[in-house]
Order: sequence, then C-alpha cells, then structure tokens
Amino acid sequence: MHFLTSLPLYDLTYDDVFMIPVRSAVDSRLDVDLASDDGTGTTIPIVVANMTAVAGRRMAETVARRGSIAVIPQDIPTDVVAEVTSWVKSRDVAYDTPITLSPSDTVGEALMLLPKRSHGAVIVVEHGRPVGVVTEGDCAEIDRFTQVRSVMSTNLLTIAAGTAMEDAFTKLVTNHRHVAPVVDNAGGLVGVVTRKGAVRSSLYRPAVDASGRLRIAAALGITGDIAGRADKLLAAGVDVIVLDTAHGHQDKMISALRVVRAMDPSVPVVAGNVVTAEAVRDLISAGANVVKVGVGPGAMCTTRMMTGVGRPQFSAVLECSAAARELGAHVWADGGVRHPRDVALAIAAGASNVMIGSWFAGTNESPGEAQRDGDGRLYKENYGMASTRAVTRRTATDTAFSRARKGLFEEGISTSRMYLDPHRPGVEDIIDEIVAGIRSSCTYAGAATLDEFRERATVGVQSMAGFTEGKPLHASW
Repeated sequence: MHFLTSLPLYDLTYDDVFMIPVRSAVDSRLDVDLASDDGTGTTIPIVVANMTAVAGRRMAETVARRGSIAVIPQDIPTDVVAEVTSWVKSRDVAYDTPITLSPSDTVGEALMLLPKRSHGAVIVVEHGRPVGVVTEGDCAEIDRFTQVRSVMSTNLLTIAAGTAMEDAFTKLVTNHRHVAPVVDNAGGLVGVVTRKGAVRSSLYRPAVDASGRLRIAAALGITGDIAGRADKLLAAGVDVIVLDTAHGHQDKMISALRVVRAMDPSVPVVAGNVVTAEAVRDLISAGANVVKVGVGPGAMCTTRMMTGVGRPQFSAVLECSAAARELGAHVWADGGVRHPRDVALAIAAGASNVMIGSWFAGTNESPGEAQRDGDGRLYKENYGMASTRAVTRRTATDTAFSRARKGLFEEGISTSRMYLDPHRPGVEDIIDEIVAGIRSSCTYAGAATLDEFRERATVGVQSMAGFTEGKPLHASW
C-alpha cells in the first residue's frame, strides 16, 4: 500500500482515509479472486467474530457456503462446540438447510422457525419426503394452533439434487417460485434452493476442508486446561484454533500459544488481540500463524472509554501487518468496520481477513431470537464479550462471591438492539454488499487478487468533511 502524501503524525481510523483510483487492466469485478493466503481456507476475506450473539451453527454453515468462516466463542462448552462442528460439516455445500415440520405441527411453530432462515419457507415433510411448503404469508391471520396441513401449499415444485444452479434458477423463475425443496432420486428431502441462492452459487466458492466439508473455527481462552480443550477441538475437526483475550500481549497468551504449538496442530493458530508490531512479533515467535489486531474499535466495546487503552484501527492494522509479513505470517483486522469501504481499507492496510461481529448480529442467521419493538420492527439483542452479561455466562460455574467480584468489572455493552433490514435480513445479503464493495475497490486499484490489492492500493488522508462528502443522501438537502 502507498500513501498519496506523507504520513501524518497521528494514528488513523478507517474514516480518516480514502483510496484513489489508478490505471487498471482488470476489466470486471468478477475477475477478482478474493481468496485469502493465510491458510484458513477462506475464499472471501471475511471472518465472523467469536461473539455469542453472532456466531452459532446457522451462521457458521451459511457463511462457509459463501467462502467465509465463523469462530465459535470460547464460552461455549467443548462438547457443544464438537456437536456444532459435526453438524456444520454434515451440511450440504450447495443447498440451504431446510426448516422442516410435520403436517400435524402448528402454525405457531412455523412462525417461530421462519425467522431463523433467510429462505423464508418451512418444508412440510412426511416419511422423509416433502409434501408441502409454508411461508409467512400462509400463516397471516391464522390461529396459531392450526395445523400446518391446513395452510401449506401442496402444489410442489421440486428440484432434483445435482441440477445445475442456472437450470434451477430458470425452473424457479418459469414456475413463479422463489424457493423449492431439493430432493434425491428417492424423493427424499436434501435441502432447499432459492433464486438468490442459485445465483450466489455462481459467484462464491465455499470454504471447504480437504474432505470437501464446510469449514469452521473455534476460540479458546488462555486460562484453565488449554491443552485438553485444544485437543478436543482438534479431535472434533475444527479448521482453525483462535486463542482469544482482550489483552493479547501478555505472558499468559504467550504461554498458551506455546502449549498449543507444542501439540503440533495441523490447522492454523490465530492469537490476539494486539495493536503493536512488538506484540505481533512476540505472538508469532510463540507460535501464532495469524495475529488478531484491534483493541477497542468494536461496536459493543467500551474499553477505550473505560481505560483509555486502544489504537485507531487503520494504523494498528497497517503497522501490525507489516511486522507479520516480515515473519511470513498474517493478521486479521478485528473490529471497527461499519461499511464495505472499511473492509476494503483493512485489506489495503494489510489484513488477510476482516472479522465482523455486530454488523452480522442483526440477521436471520445469528443465534438470538428475533423480537419486535414498539413500532413492530424486528431486532435481535447483541452484547460485548467483556460485558457483565458475557462474564456472567462465562463464570456460571464459579462461586457466587467470585461471580459478584468479576461482575463489578465491565468493559462492554450488555444489551444493544441490532435491527434486521426487512429488505436484506440475511447475512448473505450483507456479504453480497461487502464483497461487491471489495471487488470494486480491487478494480479501482488494478488488482486481480488480494495480494495485488495490498501492493497497489494508494491511500490518502482526509478531514471529517471529506468523509461526510462521500456519504450518499437519501433525501434532498
């Protein structure tokens, strides 16, 4: 990356910088390869942050199908992480996982399940075969105790497994359907396909392991039985181990890294969080393949306001990625992204992947239950991983006195409403937006790969007025 002018004497956030276009031989954004080279197997440079209100099984499955990877949080019991890992790796690489009910189940049950998947349909199954489809519209103004057999559409369109996605799309359009069950040769339900899903399959490459199964990562803390927990996660088949703590440049982290590295894991080891070149060198020396960069930029984080500790994220990523490259390692930019431009700028600064948390919390695929506010708008609750709420969950087995002591120290928001966009409620909708932005950024820089983008990007420094000038106006002035 190059600066348009000399570097300022102060650190920079993503809002402080912009990228200029240069002569480009890249004709189309679709010619850009967004695969990372950090060993994590992502084909788009996005990682779902290890936040309890964000990264669960539905999220992990969905993003991996589009080339990303989700990190299951450290406060989830190991046996549950193992079960989630097995479940994600058993999902179909091409087709969405269906929501299923039997004909005798109720409309109320259907309405509870529908917001959990973006395809917006419940497949009614009998003896393993689809017999009907129920959408939210079918349930409108229907008594919640009514059986779904009374409201389901039985005029089924099914797609044979193995059908080319373009053909599946054409079949859906021709039959005026937006979603259809996918069936095997015996008529058994395999998954569901939507028009958007068929199109996305032509634009994304799934993040898969050597056996062709969807990838997933899991986080570890730096206290307790680190070796035992890491061994169980590796045995469960996780594809990336993430050693995670708010202050990553400490002796406990270095010791934990050495413990995990001594196990000679065959998967990448990520550690963080840090914001300095010295910290990056120490963690890589202790065994990290990737270092997580970011202290305080997250939407749920109050660390900077509570402690004064942290660093503007663009400068942190820029310095840390340069140090990592010198040692043949990589960094993930963790936090502070609010727009697709921020993701592109993080990559320009040197990140191999960008972690996203709160931005994905308000989607169908996040673990929380959708709720409605006083105006009827759907939202999900989000909270910081160092907040009282998170600490309470993490210390559930401690003594009451110990929990009370730890509960006094909060660095994070315990509840925040993340509203679902009614027109783009799924995580794939947000991924589409981000990826479109990154691809366009690469074409402006004349880059066909992320490596070329990091080399060719030219960045300038702007005032807040310059940042404001770039924002669209949704109403006249």
